[in-house]
Amino acid sequence: MYKRHLNQINLLDEPEMFGGIKLNKENQWVKLSKMIPWGKLEEKYAKQFSDRTGNPACSFRMALGSLIIKEKYQFSDEATVEHITMNPYLQYFIGLQQYTSAEPFNACQMTRFRQRITPEMLSEVNDIIIGRPKAEEKENDNHQDGSGTGTDAGSAEESSSEGTEEKNEGTLILDATCTPQNIRFPTDTSLLNEARENSERLIDELHAAGYTDGKKPRTYREKAHKQYNSYSKDRKKNARKTRKCIRQQLGYLIRNLSRISEIMQAHPECMKDVSKWLRERLPILMTLCEQQKEMYDSKTHRIAERIVSLSQWWVRPIVRGKQKAETEFGAKVEMSDIDGYLRIEEIRWDAFNESTTLIESVEKYCQFGRAS
Repeated sequence: MYKRHLNQINLLDEPEMFGGIKLNKENQWVKLSKMIPWGKLEEKYAKQFSDRTGNPACSFRMALGSLIIKEKYQFSDEATVEHITMNPYLQYFIGLQQYTSAEPFNACQMTRFRQRITPEMLSEVNDIIIGRPKAEEKENDNHQDGSGTGTDAGSAEESSSEGTEEKNEGTLILDATCTPQNIRFPTDTSLLNEARENSERLIDELHAAGYTDGKKPRTYREKAHKQYNSYSKDRKKNARKTRKCIRQQLGYLIRNLSRISEIMQAHPECMKDVSKWLRERLPILMTLCEQQKEMYDSKTHRIAERIVSLSQWWVRPIVRGKQKAETEFGAKVEMSDIDGYLRIEEIRWDAFNESTTLIESVEKYCQFGRAS
């Protein structure tokens, strides 16, 4: 259930005391609270909930405010709640009525906040903040024109016609970069070794559930593990040794996946007795096996949609050719700088050409009233 909080508190305009604590109007969190359009997005946030059933959810201001605090200071969920509990400015920022020494919410609710506040909501908040100065200028100009005296009808028409013809103004700066992802540096041998171990664990669970007719398929795990350790501890690796290790680990993985496929054909319902993460991991293992076999046969290290991490299979390598790191792993993001405000124009996990989003970025720049 959700109770709408359209009338947000504004304690600095009326009382200057926040639960007995006088707040400084120049504080960064007080200023930021006035910039964010809490009320405009309250309705969209409330649509995710029922108005009659369930426990009342935290307000949109509390949810978004706590996430902003977390990202500002790079806190963990627990540390975010702890600092909000100690700081009256942070409590004011998330919309509490007065200062309290009790935790405003549990740290586990931060996960729900991240799920409920979509990237579209955050983008809309950013757009409103970027376009607000120009909108206020237009509102002030209209107010001054309407309250002016001593102007005749002809001059009013001329001023209105001139006002409709806006000139191009401002500067739009566009650039693209890669946001590094925290993953283990990917190598073909380590990926195949991890995939082999996952496939062995899947076979173990299928055997424990009784889908192997009492005879556990052979996996040669001890031999495979010994071969991989021998390669990983070798200080004088070369292309021949690396290719040999890939061939060995790839052979074990193909053998394990074929045994799993046979079990699935004989018992189509077997996967329901397997742990959830292994069920989700199986198609990733199959895709990785196909990619590695294709690269091994063609003697190359490049392939489309290449998997570089089993736990974060959506991460793609992006070649940037820089001295520090020729290849980076993470999402490619294109951003625009509008009067000091950054706006995400495009974000993808695969590489893309920035020219494909240029026209759309300029149109959005015009939409904010910065150009025409």
